[in-house]
Amino acid sequence: MFKLLKRFGGSYRANLVLGPLCKLIEVVFDLFTPIIVAYMIDAGVGTHSVQPVLAGGGILLAMAAVAILFALACQKMASRASQGMGTSIRHSLYEHINALSHADLDRFGTPSLTTRITNDVNQVQLAIALGIRQLMRWPFLAVGSLVAALAIDVRLGLIFVVSMAVVGGLFWFVMKACIPYYRSMQAKLDRIALIVREGLSGVRVVRAFVREGHERRRLADAAQDQAATAIAVGRLSSVLNPVTFLVMYLAVCAILWAGGIQVNIGELTQGQVVAFVSYMTQALLSIVYVANLVVVFTKASASAARVNEVLACQPSVTDEGAEPVELWGSAGLPGVAERADGAGLPDTAEQAGADLPSGAEQVPTLALRNVSFAYPGAAADAVHDATLALMPGQTLGVIGGTGSGKSTLVSLIPRLYDATEGAVEVLGRDVRAWQLKQLRQVVGMVPQQAMLVSGTIRSNLIWRDAGATDDDLWRALELAQAAEFVRTLADGLDAPVEAGGKNFSGGQRQRLTIARALVGAPKLLILDDSASALDYKTDAALRVALASYGRDAAASGELPPAVVVVSQRVASVRAADLICVMRRGKVVGLGTHDELVRACAIYQEICASQGVEDETVSPGMRQFPPAQLSHETVSPGTTVSRHEEVRHG
Repeated sequence: MFKLLKRFGGSYRANLVLGPLCKLIEVVFDLFTPIIVAYMIDAGVGTHSVQPVLAGGGILLAMAAVAILFALACQKMASRASQGMGTSIRHSLYEHINALSHADLDRFGTPSLTTRITNDVNQVQLAIALGIRQLMRWPFLAVGSLVAALAIDVRLGLIFVVSMAVVGGLFWFVMKACIPYYRSMQAKLDRIALIVREGLSGVRVVRAFVREGHERRRLADAAQDQAATAIAVGRLSSVLNPVTFLVMYLAVCAILWAGGIQVNIGELTQGQVVAFVSYMTQALLSIVYVANLVVVFTKASASAARVNEVLACQPSVTDEGAEPVELWGSAGLPGVAERADGAGLPDTAEQAGADLPSGAEQVPTLALRNVSFAYPGAAADAVHDATLALMPGQTLGVIGGTGSGKSTLVSLIPRLYDATEGAVEVLGRDVRAWQLKQLRQVVGMVPQQAMLVSGTIRSNLIWRDAGATDDDLWRALELAQAAEFVRTLADGLDAPVEAGGKNFSGGQRQRLTIARALVGAPKLLILDDSASALDYKTDAALRVALASYGRDAAASGELPPAVVVVSQRVASVRAADLICVMRRGKVVGLGTHDELVRACAIYQEICASQGVEDETVSPGMRQFPPAQLSHETVSPGTTVSRHEEVRHG
């Protein structure tokens, strides 16, 4: 909690200081009230005089008016500080979450992050507000009442001290037992948020499989578990109020008994006994309120720890050590891209020839050098020892069974994750040497799950390039085979998009996400199984359009974009210049379709399962001639025959 106050309280320092001081002045008036009442009783009621009663009443009214003004000022400062700091915490937390890598997000989970940015920050806000308004009031009122009571009579004060000690001990015991429950409740709220999110986002699937009853039971079980914890802590907390009042009234009885004796012998006045009872009532009620404050602060402490856990998480993928890349020439290559060694790269001059712009001959658009990656806590690599090179204008097809590591491999290119071994290079420069913003401007990626955000088609398409013109957007839509259905919409580019793009079909969403990636002319386009919802005709038209787009760029003297296509369809990758076949995270085949059909057993099985016949690939489907493979372009252990596959399987 103190970390958050130190980090976000600077702008609200005046409110944090002046608010409690205003409340302190109000408490001073509360402490003087019993003394004035005692004066009214002794000087007025005891002597049957009206003047002391009227004078004391006037003073009480004046004190109450001033106290209300200070209370309102404190309330306003508490509202400003709590709401302002809560807003700042949310902004900072959301900004920090967006800076975290995929690995960091996997660690926390979306439901937990949602709970932290909403419920946990709410608990912190409430604690700040009550801290300003009440934290100074009740402890000071309790201590002040005790001092004032002892000043009236020390012997009666002993009753006061004993009763406060009993209530304080009970309070400490209950709070110690409650703290673990409050921490557990926040974790169980995460579980409820997870189930609700799954049920609402997957409502169509739930209904399709008639699983409504199962989902209701899941939510009911989670809610019941959380409720059981809340009831348990409620039972413990409920002990405080009745026991405190029981102790308080027993103490009042003791004071009236002992005080009455002292009044009879003339050691105390009636007004002093009434004042003593008032002070004791104030003190014990203060302990009750302090107990409630501790409950709030305990919850806030647990919530603040969860917020600080996210803020303290350092992104595993950062720009540290990276410098801006100055792109030069129409080729758009980084000036630092020339490599002295060229180890493991194909002879690009022979492969690409005159089709590549001047200066691009020695710079692959994409190069993987003995790349391995393992998810945190995983027993084995998700990608193991992958090596390949892709030249400008060429197409790489990545194919393999479910869970073979295809999506993981391509997610290393824009640094959604960082390779644990080896190097990933884009335009001859290690991706870790690029600034993230610039790297992701050069690399356009269409994720496996087509996701649009609420707004319009235009607002979704300009994510990569806010200054894109309508011509640029329509060009991207044409390439993505989406222009036809967008033109049928009444508002065209300004047609509304619901959250998640739910007002479009799966194929339409995929085409719009492809168009979004094409806006801004990326030098490397990654299509991660992003045509799975397209029919074969549209899929083929898309591949032809992308090939034409690359040829047009090369003809105009620009660096033609390289394309990486991840798919489970042989038809989607067979025309690629280079096909990477993956199995269990390893590259088990690397070559053209014809080469793999002859030499790679895994690729042969995939083709056979999809009924693909061994026929010549249409030359028009390729952007450039296939890469001339050498042993250096295939990682050690790469399988190119059934015998090798069995040996390394």
